[in-house]
Amino acid sequence: MTEKIDTVVVGAGQAGIAMSEHLRDMGVPHLVLERNRIAERWRSERWDSLVANGPAWHDRFPGLEFDDVSPETFPPKERMARYFEDYASLIDAPIRTGVEVTSVRRAPGRPGFIVSTSQGEIEALRVVAATGPFQVPSFPRIVPQDAGITQIHSSDYKNPDQLADGAVLVVGGGASGSQIAEELQRAGRKVFLSIGEHYRPPRSYRQRDYVWWLGVLGKWDEITIQAKKKHVAFAVSGYDGGKTVDFRRMGNAGVTVLGMTQSYEDGVLQIADDLVANIAAGDEAYLDVLREADAYVERNGIDLPPEPEAWEMQPDPDCIANPVRELDLASENIGTIIWATGFRFDFSWLQVNAFHEDGTPFHKRGISAEQGIYFLGLPELTNRASSFIYGCWYDAKYIATHIGVQRNYVAYEKG
Repeated sequence: MTEKIDTVVVGAGQAGIAMSEHLRDMGVPHLVLERNRIAERWRSERWDSLVANGPAWHDRFPGLEFDDVSPETFPPKERMARYFEDYASLIDAPIRTGVEVTSVRRAPGRPGFIVSTSQGEIEALRVVAATGPFQVPSFPRIVPQDAGITQIHSSDYKNPDQLADGAVLVVGGGASGSQIAEELQRAGRKVFLSIGEHYRPPRSYRQRDYVWWLGVLGKWDEITIQAKKKHVAFAVSGYDGGKTVDFRRMGNAGVTVLGMTQSYEDGVLQIADDLVANIAAGDEAYLDVLREADAYVERNGIDLPPEPEAWEMQPDPDCIANPVRELDLASENIGTIIWATGFRFDFSWLQVNAFHEDGTPFHKRGISAEQGIYFLGLPELTNRASSFIYGCWYDAKYIATHIGVQRNYVAYEKG
C-alpha cells in the first residue's frame, strides 16, 4: 500500500530541519526525505578548511547553542554538520536518509501529490522543497575541455594537495573564491584570482561582527535602505579567524588579481577592463557600512570604541594599478582553473505548475503558485537572510503557519 502523510519535506539540511521543527510545533504529520546524510553538503561538497560565514552566536537556530566553541568562533564544516545532526535529534525530526526523491506530480482526481522516491511512492497533501540554493555547480564554458587545463568547480576543491603542480587560476571573487585563492597562495602556489562585481563589507567593525551590523542597521531586511545589487559576489568569510576580504592585501601578498574572465582563444584568456571599477565599487560598499555604523553609534549613544584603522586602505599592488588584460595559460604555467562561480537551481524532479518560464520558482514568501507546493532556503525568499541559517528558520516558521491555516480550512465543516 502507498504510504500517506500530510507533508513531505525534501532535503535534510538547515532548511529541512527548520521546517520539521515548525511543522512539529503546528501538529502537522510530516516526513523529511534526504538522499544522502543530514547536512551532506557541509560534509562532502565543500573544501576541507571551510568554516561558517558567521560566528557561532549567530549562525545557529534559536533552540540550540554550540556547546564546544566560543560564541565568536566560526565553526568548521564538520562541526556545522554535527550541529544539524544534534538539532535533528533534539527535535526528534522524522528524517529518512538515503531516500532520493525522483519526482513529484499532482495526484489525479484527488488532493495532494504523488512523491516518487528510490524506496517507493508516498502520497502527500503538501510538499516543501527544502533543497537550498546550492544545487548544481554552475560555471561558464569559456575554456574548452580539451585545452589541456584541469577545470573543477569550487564544490570539488578540497585542499591544495589535490591539485597538480603549477599555478592556479581561481575565477570568482566571493567568499569561496577569495578563501580558496588565499589558501592556495599560503600553500606556496602561484595564484591568479579573477573577480567581477562584488559586495565587500567589513568582517567586523568597532568590536562587532558584520552580522550584528546587518541586524541593527536593518540590512537583513533592506526595507529603508537601498538594496545591494543582486547577482553579485558576496565577499565575506570566516576564514583565518574572520578577516575582511581585501583584494589589495591579497595582491600585495602575491596573488595576481584580475578583472572578469571574458573569453578564450588559442591558450590565452581575455580579461575584462573592469578591475579598477570593481575594486572601487567594493570599496564604496565597505565604506558605506562604516559610515552607517558610525552614525548608528552616535545616534544611539552606544559605547563602542572608534576604529580609525578600518578606514585605511592598503596601496594598490601592481596587478590593480596596471591590470592584466590577457592571460597566457601556458606561459604562466597554469595547470588548474577553479571555478568559484556559484550554483544553479535544479527542480526537474518537481513536475508541477510552480515555475516561471525561465524555470525559477514562482512564489511569494515560499508559497508557490501551485497550491500545496512550498519553497524554503532560497536566496531572497523573504529577505537577505533567507539562505542563511538563522534566516531560513524564521522563513520555515512562516510557511509552517501557512500550512496550519490551510489545514484548518480543509478541516472546516459547517455546523
